Amino acid sequence: MPKYIIERKLANAGKLGAGDLCSISQKSVGVLQELGPEIQWVNSYVTDDTIFCVYIAPNAQLIKEHAERGGFPADQVLEVRNIIDPTTAELK
Repeated sequence: MPKYIIERKLANAGKLGAGDLCSISQKSVGVLQELGPEIQWVNSYVTDDTIFCVYIAPNAQLIKEHAERGGFPADQVLEVRNIIDPTTAELK
C-alpha cells in the first residue's frame, strides 16, 4: 500500500504543548476509526511552523478526506516513491 508524507502548515506548531498535541492526536485517531482500516497514521514530525505526517493509505484522496473531516490542513500530500537510508549506500 502506498505511503504518503503530508505537509501541514501550522503557525507555531513547535510551541504546542503536550495537551495540545494529545488533543490533535485524539481527533486524528477518531477520524481514522471512522474511515476504517485502509488508512493508517504512522507518525508525525513537528517543526516550528509545520507538521509532517507519514500515512499509509490506498490513495491521496483518502488522506485528504481525513484532513477535511478532522479540520486539519493538508497543504501537500506527497506519495513516497522510494525510501533510502545509510544502508542504501551498501547495495551493489
